[in-house]
Amino acid sequence: MQLESRAPTGPLAEKWDRCKMEMKLVNPANKRKYHVLVVGTGLAGGSCAASLAELGYNVSVFCYQDSPRRAHSIAAQGGINAAKNYRNDGDSVERLFLDTIKGGDYRSREANVYRLAQVSRNIIDQCVAQGVPFAREYGGQLDNRSFGGAQVSRTFYCRGQTGQQLLLGAYSSLNRQIAQGRVKSHPRHEMLDLVMVNGVARGIIVRDMVTGQIERHSGDAVVLATGGYGPVFYLSTNAKGCNVTATFRAYRRGALFANPCFTQIHPTCIPVTGDYQSKLTLMSESLRNDGRIWVPKTPADKRRPDAIPEGERDYFLERKYPSYGNLAPRDISSRAAKEACDAGLGVGDGGRGVYLDFADAIRRLGEPTIRERYGNLFEMYEHITGENPYKVPMRIYPAVHYCMGGLWVDYRLMSNIPGLFVLGEANFSDHGANRLGASALMQGLADGYFVAPYTITDYLAGVKPGAGTDLPEFAEAEAKVGGIMKRLQDARGKTSAQVFHRELGKMVWDECGMARSRASLEKLLRAIPDIRERFWKDVSVPATAGGMNQGLEYAGRVADLIDFAEVLATDALTREESCGAHFREEYQTEDGEAARNDAEYSFVSAWQNGGEGNAPVLHREHLKYEFVKPSVRSYK
Repeated sequence: MQLESRAPTGPLAEKWDRCKMEMKLVNPANKRKYHVLVVGTGLAGGSCAASLAELGYNVSVFCYQDSPRRAHSIAAQGGINAAKNYRNDGDSVERLFLDTIKGGDYRSREANVYRLAQVSRNIIDQCVAQGVPFAREYGGQLDNRSFGGAQVSRTFYCRGQTGQQLLLGAYSSLNRQIAQGRVKSHPRHEMLDLVMVNGVARGIIVRDMVTGQIERHSGDAVVLATGGYGPVFYLSTNAKGCNVTATFRAYRRGALFANPCFTQIHPTCIPVTGDYQSKLTLMSESLRNDGRIWVPKTPADKRRPDAIPEGERDYFLERKYPSYGNLAPRDISSRAAKEACDAGLGVGDGGRGVYLDFADAIRRLGEPTIRERYGNLFEMYEHITGENPYKVPMRIYPAVHYCMGGLWVDYRLMSNIPGLFVLGEANFSDHGANRLGASALMQGLADGYFVAPYTITDYLAGVKPGAGTDLPEFAEAEAKVGGIMKRLQDARGKTSAQVFHRELGKMVWDECGMARSRASLEKLLRAIPDIRERFWKDVSVPATAGGMNQGLEYAGRVADLIDFAEVLATDALTREESCGAHFREEYQTEDGEAARNDAEYSFVSAWQNGGEGNAPVLHREHLKYEFVKPSVRSYK
C-alpha cells in the first residue's frame, strides 16, 4: 500500500491556501442533499458538525455521553496556543511551527504542522466572537502564559477550565444548528462498526445505550472525532468512558492505525494512592509557569518540605535543562521525574512523587495573584489530597495523558478509506512523537472549524448523495455487532471486565510505559494472548441484551483494548529508536536522552489489520523535511 500525504507542493506558507483554491465546491442548493455523520462531540467533532451545518449540510452527531457538552474536551485545563504575538516577545507562525516540529522530535508532517500554526490565529478570534471568557490583562487585551517546550508566551487560557469554556462555545454553535433542524443529535449512542459500500465509508452501526437497540445510520461521509486510547493503560488522566472502540473497529474494517506507540506521559499528575483508583487526576501544565519542581538531594529524606533547606534540594529540571527549566517538554520532564524517583529521591507514599512548589512565587507575587491565576486548580488539589498547596508543595508524578497516535489521515484529514475523515486526537497527524502543552485544543478546533469543512466539501463534490441503509453491507455489519455482543453474554464467566482491564493496563504501563525495551515488549506480547483467552472464557456480563447495560458496554470496550494493546506493543517493538514519548532503553545518549535514528525510522508507522489470528501489517509513510533540518533535540 502506497501512502501519500497529498500535501500540496510549493512554499510551505502557501500550501494550505493553494490547497483551498484547488478544492472543488458544492452548490449551496445541493448541500441540502448531502448527509454527514459525525461521531464524537468534543472540540473537534462539535465544531465540525456546527460548521458543516452552517454551510448547509445535513448532519447527524453521535456521542456516548448524555449530552454533547460532556465530551472529554471539557477536562482540558491549561490553555490553547496561538501565534498572535500579543506579548511582542518574538512569537510568529514560523516559531510555533518550529516549536511543534521540534517538540514532536521530528516525527510529524511539515505541511500539517505549518497549517496548524497558521490556523491557530483564527481560532482565538472565532472563540472570542462566541463569548469564550479568556483571561485578560488590566488593559483589556487577552492575556498569555507560557507552556512547556516554548520560550514565548502564546497560550490563551480561562484560568484552569479552558477546555470547558471552549467546549461551551462549540456547543452553543452546535445547539443553534440543532434548533434550526440542520443537526440531529443522538446522545447515549455508541458507534460499534463502520459500514463500507464498495470500499467507501457510507455509514455506521450504533447501539442506543438506553434502549439497547442496534441502529443503522447512512451518510455520504463519516467523521470520527472520538479521542484517544489512553485507557489501554487503565490508570490515566482520561475519563472512565474514554475508549478506543470507534477507531479500532474502523481499523478492523481496513483503516490504518498510525504510530500507536507514541503515547504521551504528562509530568504533573496527582500520584497514585492505591489499587482502588480507577483513574488519575491531572494538574495543569500551566502550574509549571510559577511552580518549581524539586526533590531532596538525600535519598529517603522524610523531613517536611519546608524543613529541607535550599542547599539540600535538587531542582532537577532547572539543573538539567537551564534554557527551559521547569517548562521543559512533557516527555523529557516526565522521564526526569521518573529518574529522580528511581534513584530513591521520590517523596510521598512509595516514593513515587516529586514536589511542585509555589513558595517562591507566592513570596514574589503574593498569594492573591497566584490565587487569581490558579485558584480552581489549587482547590481541586486540596479537595483530592487534603493538603493546602498554598502552604505545602503539591506532589506530582507522571501519568498517561494524550495519544499522539491515531488513525492515519492524509493532509485533507481523510483516512485511507475514502469518505472516512478523522479529526482531533483520533488521528495521528500533527504532534509527532510528543505533543507540546496547549496544542490539543488548538488541533481539535483547527480540524473542526477551519480544515474539515473545506476538505469534506471537496470530497462530497465527487460523491452522489443519498445512500440508504437497506443494503447487504449494513445487514452484515449489524450482524457482526450482534455477534460480538452475543459472544460476550454467552461467556457466563465469574470475573468482571474491570479485573481484566486493570491487569492489562498495569502490564502495558510496566512494560510499555515511560520506558520500553525489547525484553519488556516481548514479555507484553506474550502475555496479551493469555489475557485475551481468559477474558473470553471468564468475563462476567449481565445477560440482559435489551435496555441499559453498562456492563455489556464496558466489556466490549475492554475486549477492544486488549486487541489494541497488541498493535501498540508491536509498533513499539518495531520502532528500534528512542524519540519523544517512545523511549527505548537500548537507544539513548550518554547523558540519558532519547537517541533518534533518522536514517532508518523517519517515517509514520501505519498498521493494517492482518485479520483474526494474524499479526498487523506495517506500511510506512516516509517523512520528507524540506524546510526544517532534523537536529539533536536539546532543551539545555
